[in-house]
Amino acid sequence: MKLSHATIAAALAVTLASTAHPAHAEEARKPMEKCYGVALAGKNDCAAGPGTTCAGTAKADYQGNAWVLVEKGTCTKTKTPKGYGSLEAKS
Repeated sequence: MKLSHATIAAALAVTLASTAHPAHAEEARKPMEKCYGVALAGKNDCAAGPGTTCAGTAKADYQGNAWVLVEKGTCTKTKTPKGYGSLEAKS
């Protein structure tokens, strides 16, 4: 029985995909919330407020109207050089 490199690679890819899927599915089920004032410049999620159009458009680190999704309950515990994260946009 001869196994080609392609057959072995395909079998390995299927194995890795099947073991990685449950962890990804569990992560996707965690409740998330918008957290303002914790994103780095250019690293915010979509619709960050005036002066931004969508993901990656925050102009400054810890911009008060820019948000990222974080695991629920962690936002206001997240400390930055400008203070803690907020569940509401800051000016």
